[in-house]
This record gives sequence, C-alpha cells and structure tokens, in this order.
Amino acid sequence: MNVETVDCVVVGAGVVGLAVARALAMAGREVIVLEAAEGIGTETSSRNSEVVHAGIYYPRGGNMARFCVAGRRALYRYCDEHGVAYRNCGKLIVATSDAETETLAGIKARAEANGVEGLRFLTAAEATALEPNLRCTGALLSPTTGVVDSHGFMVALQGDAEAGGAMIAFHSPVEHGRVVEAGVELDVGGAEPMTLRARLVVNCAGLHAPALARKIDGGRYDALPTAYFAKGNYFSLAGRSPFSRLIYPVPVPGGLGVHITVDLGGQARFGPDVEWIDTIDYAVDPARSDKFYAAIRKYWPDLKDGAIMPGYSGIRPKIVPPGAPAQDFTFHGRETHGIAGLIHLFGIESPGLTASLAIADHVRAMAGNA
Repeated sequence: MNVETVDCVVVGAGVVGLAVARALAMAGREVIVLEAAEGIGTETSSRNSEVVHAGIYYPRGGNMARFCVAGRRALYRYCDEHGVAYRNCGKLIVATSDAETETLAGIKARAEANGVEGLRFLTAAEATALEPNLRCTGALLSPTTGVVDSHGFMVALQGDAEAGGAMIAFHSPVEHGRVVEAGVELDVGGAEPMTLRARLVVNCAGLHAPALARKIDGGRYDALPTAYFAKGNYFSLAGRSPFSRLIYPVPVPGGLGVHITVDLGGQARFGPDVEWIDTIDYAVDPARSDKFYAAIRKYWPDLKDGAIMPGYSGIRPKIVPPGAPAQDFTFHGRETHGIAGLIHLFGIESPGLTASLAIADHVRAMAGNA
C-alpha cells in the first residue's frame, strides 16, 4: 500500500476536532480530518443539551474551568461573526431545601474564582417572579449561560477549516498506527484503504480516544487512561415550555442533575441523567421516566403524568470510574508519551462544546512546529 505524506491529521470530526482542524488550517498547516462516520458531529457533539456553559462548576485552575470561560466568550463572538443561531437566555440553579440553599454560596464562590461574570443570588420570591412555574427555596442566576445551534456551529467550523485548505475524509476509520522517524503513520480503512504519514496527529476521537491511542505502536500505554461511558438520557415535554430560562438543580455526582433546557425552537427537554454503561448504546428506556418525574417535580410540581416522552441520549467520554473524583480535560503530548508530533485529547465531555475554540487554541500552541 502506498504511503501518502501530509503535514497534519486530526482524527475525529466532532466539534472539538473541527475546531482544532480550523485552528491548524488558519495557522497555515496542511490538514486532513479523518472521520469514521458519515458526517460531522454524529456522536457526543450532537447528543447533548446544546448549552453554552458559563464555567460555574469546575475546580479553579483546571482545564475545564479555564477553557470553558475563555471558550464561552469566544463562542458568542464567533456566533455573532458567522451568523450561528444562539440565545443568551440565562439559567437558574435552583435549591429545593434549606441544605441546598446553603450550597449555592459555594457554587457562586467557585464560579467567581473561575472568572464567571454577573452571578447573583435570588430569593424564592425573586426566582418565581422570573419563572412563575418554579418552586424553590432560593436560586443562583447565571446571565451568561445560553443555548446554541450546535450543528450550525459545527458547519461554520467546517467551512472555516475547508476555506483554510483542510479536507475531511468521511467513512475513514483509523485501523492501526505506528511511530516512525518522520512522524506517525496511520492505516486508514474504508472503501479506499490508505496509509497516511503525518508530521502531526491530533487524536480528537472523543469516546474512542483511549482506544485509538492504544492502536498506535511506539507510545507509552501505561500513561493512557481507561474509557468509561456515562450515558445521559433525555426526555421531551409535550406542549409549550413552562420556562423561558434554563432550570438546573443543585449538581449530583457524575453530572449536573436532571435539568430543563429550552432549545432555539422553544421545545423543552429534560435531562440528562447518569447511567453507567459498558458499551455504546443510545436507546432510551421509557421506564427511566419514573425517576425523571420525581426529580423534575422537586422544582416544577405541576408536571403532569404522561407529559414527557423519550427523546434521545448521549454518552459522556469519561476517563474516571463511578465514584472517582471529577475528571478534567486531559492532553497528552510529547512530555507525557515521549513522541513528537502526537497529541491525544481525553475526557472531553461537557463543557467541551462551549470550550471547543479555547481547546483548539491550546492544541495549536501544543503543536507548535511539530
């Protein structure tokens, strides 16, 4: 098989892979994006809440906190400049007990340490004045949170990348790879198998990033994380949304709790919950709605029986098991595995959509002239 030589290969055409390809192409690099599926953003990037996160929940100084805040600011600017639809609707983090009300102070302090702007406490009366259908003991208002057309955003990133000379090859799974003197070789499957030798390979494979890293001979496997899958199920509301803002409960282990988001079309959806699974499976079990009703009625007691229906699901690309301390966005470059021209991105779950432009800038800086 002939070996084709290219400057940069990005594996994965989700929102982060597209943002990285765009950043590299705009820096003058020759870029090919390899995507195993038939189109852009078919997994995690299109199976989420489409929320533009403010940067509230993440430990100070970590990658999630830094890149979420910077990425959110960049994302709103990008959407304005490229005509991508979004709505800066704000959100309420609601407490439904005195104990939860006390935790809001800690959430606010962490968020402000991360650089989140405009947060303020609301009494129960102030919160219900904004959202009359809400029941709570207090709330934290985040005015910089919003929702975005994630597909429109990815299409714009793809357009920028291609305008910079990048090419995307769909139905092109990476079967194997190896470190060579001139960089990294990748054996690519599909209808027209080929081998690509790249000066720089960036692994943006999301759920499959740890597995892809283990396919590349010559690296240090002892440093690679293990993949864990935390499924999030969503249910849709029949009828008009009772809220104009996003409504979030106080966070729960593994996720942000069953919250209400309102998409750009005005449709309300609930979720995601947290369901740890062993293999990728996007089916939504209707029976899980029982727990949704109980969770939602803590802050919206008027939810009627039979009002919600199975919607869709997504899977968080976790690199820590259930019960472990929260993960952070993880980047493995030469200092981790000893290979020049190879960058792995691991654990890019929420707020990866919000943070994508900032993540791309970080990867471009890591790449340097590799």
